[in-house]
Amino acid sequence: MDDLYNDLIMEHSMNSPYKKDLKCCNMCAMGHNPNCGDELKLEIKLSDDKKIIEDMAFSGHGCAISQASASIMIETLIGKTVEEAKEIIKTYIAMIKREITDENQLKMIEDAIAFKNISNMPARVKCALLAWHTLEDMLEESKK
Repeated sequence: MDDLYNDLIMEHSMNSPYKKDLKCCNMCAMGHNPNCGDELKLEIKLSDDKKIIEDMAFSGHGCAISQASASIMIETLIGKTVEEAKEIIKTYIAMIKREITDENQLKMIEDAIAFKNISNMPARVKCALLAWHTLEDMLEESKK
């Protein structure tokens, strides 16, 4: 199973269909990891009523973990409601922090479970969280 997850991470880091600029987006934010220099720009297109994530994209540079994490996050969240996305983000972050380990609770994060063991590599945790924290902040900021 770990090999499958490693292959998934490598595929998303090298060939992400979500690494691009959106022609039309409602929200955009920059994320930066000062520990390693990873940077990303995250763009979201929400439905007219601002309830559904219609499209997302990212650009920037960073390690394979940060790039794959951003790509898998986007793949997981496109088509979800903003409220569903918030719950998935919360669950993913709890998994990374080892607050949730039950596979049944983690089903909602879909392929993002590939990062389940990243906490075994403390230097990579912030890389795996960069896109997720950036999106979490964007969604919180949009409520204001």
